[in-house]
Amino acid sequence: MITDTHTHLYSEQFDDDRASMIHRAKEAGVSRFFIPAIDSSYTDRMLSLEQEFPEDVYLMMGLHPTSVKENFLEELEHVKTWLSQRNFYAIGEIGIDLYWDQQYLKQQQEAFRTQIRWAKEMKLPIVIHCREAFDEIFEILEEEKGPDLHGIFHCFTGTLTQAKQAISYNMKLGIGGVATFKNGKIDKFLNEIPLEHIVLETDAPYLAPTPFRGKRNESSYITNVIDKLVGIYNKSFEEIATITTENSKSVFGV
Repeated sequence: MITDTHTHLYSEQFDDDRASMIHRAKEAGVSRFFIPAIDSSYTDRMLSLEQEFPEDVYLMMGLHPTSVKENFLEELEHVKTWLSQRNFYAIGEIGIDLYWDQQYLKQQQEAFRTQIRWAKEMKLPIVIHCREAFDEIFEILEEEKGPDLHGIFHCFTGTLTQAKQAISYNMKLGIGGVATFKNGKIDKFLNEIPLEHIVLETDAPYLAPTPFRGKRNESSYITNVIDKLVGIYNKSFEEIATITTENSKSVFGV
């Protein structure tokens, strides 16, 4: 059993072949798909996805940092309303992204902190999006750390030191296609991170692994990530699939 802990199956990029793409993933052994939120404009698509594939998908709710704009308080209210109405498996993806735009840093910090506190109140994990913002993310995690804070550092691309710091805040590292890139760097030190701290993800349709780099990613390609980890950890494909799925269960509670 393989778990994709981060896949945007509701993306418009899958509108023409969503069912067959999910079927390909299941044929490859992927049986659990965790679905991160972006903002209110995608909520209906997420709910439709769940209706169509109720046995396979597990929804999160949250406000993505690149969707934090002038109306972010309205967007947070949307998140809060949905969290009060039904079950979600995590609050995510949330965090700070300074790659595209630094104009809303203060608002991103506020949205991140607010959603972390909701997660702690609701005993839910968080799923962190971090781009060009390790210092800013760690500053808030340092303030909020404790036994009631846990989750996944999605698409981890930092250094060994940053990996250890993320783990110190009860975060698993989400490892995907970047681990297969020639210049991805994380493959150089992953063997120093025990496998118990790793979960697998694709971030489909983004960040396709080698040999699909630059093309649309899909959940079946997670097997290419496992193949890479086989060499790094010197364990079998099945062992890595099993251990990382158990790790995902310890995060999400299912």
